[in-house]
Amino acid sequence: MSRVGKNPVPVPSGVTVELKANVISVKGPKGQLERTLHPDMIIEVESDEIRVKRPTESKPHKSLHGLTRTLIANMIEGVLNGFAKELQIEGVEYKAELKGKTLVLNLGYSHQVNYESPEGITIEVPEPKKIKVSGVDIQKVGQTAAEIRSFRPPEPYKGKGIRYVGEQVRRKAGKAAVGTGF
Repeated sequence: MSRVGKNPVPVPSGVTVELKANVISVKGPKGQLERTLHPDMIIEVESDEIRVKRPTESKPHKSLHGLTRTLIANMIEGVLNGFAKELQIEGVEYKAELKGKTLVLNLGYSHQVNYESPEGITIEVPEPKKIKVSGVDIQKVGQTAAEIRSFRPPEPYKGKGIRYVGEQVRRKAGKAAVGTGF
């Protein structure tokens, strides 16, 4: 039995869950999410919890068991509390600002990088060197943060670029520090 899949997903008060065929809809104080789940998985919705079961012990069903349970748990967590990722900008003259729903980044290029906020995602710039991406869908939040980071990923020599808050960037020694001995 899957360690993750066998655990029931609690449904807190204020969150409603509807299951029609293999489409699950979760509604809560922060918003609403809908997802199509794999038709082989058996989902039982009760008043205060959701249980996911698998039809057989085959490898694909074992893989889907924990995944399905985690997807449902993330949907409930998202509509209840939401998800957020924070990015930090390192580098002289690198900065971010928000113009309407467009994130404008100055990252050392000859031009500014404009990034339009996707549907259901909120981008905030509390400081010129910090970006906060938040929303109810964990996949969209992570994808948006990854796209913003990809405009200038941190480089290993000076550490300049966009990184997640708390991310450790492995630094390399430059050629002056390496090439001194024969």
